[in-house]
Amino acid sequence: MKHLILITLTIFWFSAIGQTKEKQTLSKFDFGSGKVKKGWTQVTATTLYSAEKGFGLIPSGEMVSGKTKSKAPLKGGFLCSKKPFYFIVDLPEGHYRVTLTLGGAQEGSSTTIKAESRRLMLENVITAKGKNVQKTIVVDVRTPKINATEQIRLKEREFKYLNWDNKLTLEFTGEYPCVSVIEIQKADDLPTIFLAGNSTVVDQENEPWASWGQMFPRFLKPEIVVANFAESGESLLSFKGEKRLQKVLSLMKSGDYLFVEFAHNDQKPGGSHVEAFTTYKDELKYFIAEARKKGGKPVLVTSMHRRRFDENGQIINTLENYPEAMRQTAAEENVPLIDLNAMSKLFYEAMGPENSKKAFVHYPANTYPGQAKALADDTHFNPYGAYELAKCIVEGIRKNNTDLAKYLIDGLPAFDPAHPDSVNEFHWYESPSVNLIKPDGN
Repeated sequence: MKHLILITLTIFWFSAIGQTKEKQTLSKFDFGSGKVKKGWTQVTATTLYSAEKGFGLIPSGEMVSGKTKSKAPLKGGFLCSKKPFYFIVDLPEGHYRVTLTLGGAQEGSSTTIKAESRRLMLENVITAKGKNVQKTIVVDVRTPKINATEQIRLKEREFKYLNWDNKLTLEFTGEYPCVSVIEIQKADDLPTIFLAGNSTVVDQENEPWASWGQMFPRFLKPEIVVANFAESGESLLSFKGEKRLQKVLSLMKSGDYLFVEFAHNDQKPGGSHVEAFTTYKDELKYFIAEARKKGGKPVLVTSMHRRRFDENGQIINTLENYPEAMRQTAAEENVPLIDLNAMSKLFYEAMGPENSKKAFVHYPANTYPGQAKALADDTHFNPYGAYELAKCIVEGIRKNNTDLAKYLIDGLPAFDPAHPDSVNEFHWYESPSVNLIKPDGN
């Protein structure tokens, strides 16, 4: 009788686990013109996004729908395009595990995936002719709302950002992006890395601008989520005043991380100005203390240099005492420090005064439609510069020897900023969204 009871309880336990997992699965999409399995939603080349459906495509070129010879379930169809395309699903705020089956086309495929506001999730996933590969990413979807009566005070330009809507947006780009299946599950239990910072950290919405924060997810396993709350023009004081820190703290769980990188705007005269060795340090300690109250783990990141060289090809320190003040604060508060300031100096000097322009938004006139004048910005980065700085962040995590290192993807080689990747070998598949207006901050 005892054995019978044990068997019954075991069956019930496994059944309950199955039901719980099924409850977490919110959406299951089968792409292409193949036969659709029961319980799945078909997406064809004409399934365009609408609010009524709550999901769909936004193509920027002709979509190709096809079938494969595969007899495996859910691998009989696919959608491809020679141009970037978006797939959008209306979802509430939260973390989502997105499992993608890519490929299927007889030509083979090459797919890069960005999420929300151009966050790099997967890079150049190659599939052989007629073959598929399965990949998983985790994406943070959020809104400005904090509680029933409060929300972040967004800047006017932010209302159009893909980061702030009630949607999960996936961008498929590459030489020949191709998708077969998408399955979406809730993943709110995963640990989170919250990013607090300015225009050098934010998910830049438009080409040709980019920041390290939006490249960072590409280097992490799908076992931890990056929630990038940085915004252009922010300082420690304005990040608090606009309730961005309050929003982060409202979401923070015990064991989550808070990366803090400010200095560029804090040093400027005006209402957000703080002195390096006094109020700047005090405000950093406030961020640290508030994160710790929630059981969070703060990490300080010194701000990278601006691109300013002396006559000997050495970087001029335009950030004055702010990086050193952060180093002191990290030591005083026993907080891990990623010295991006020191690493950026090595990076820029290795490239040199002229070649380092290729890491920043320096483009001759007419590079982009409607661009009558040259772009020459020595603070903000293009995708190559942002990608290299994200590698610096990864190297900083590794050198700190914290438990964060276990979330780095396997096989990442060590990165030496004094020997950066060749800019000529770096390729970025541009998004359709372009804006020539320089982000706030300098």
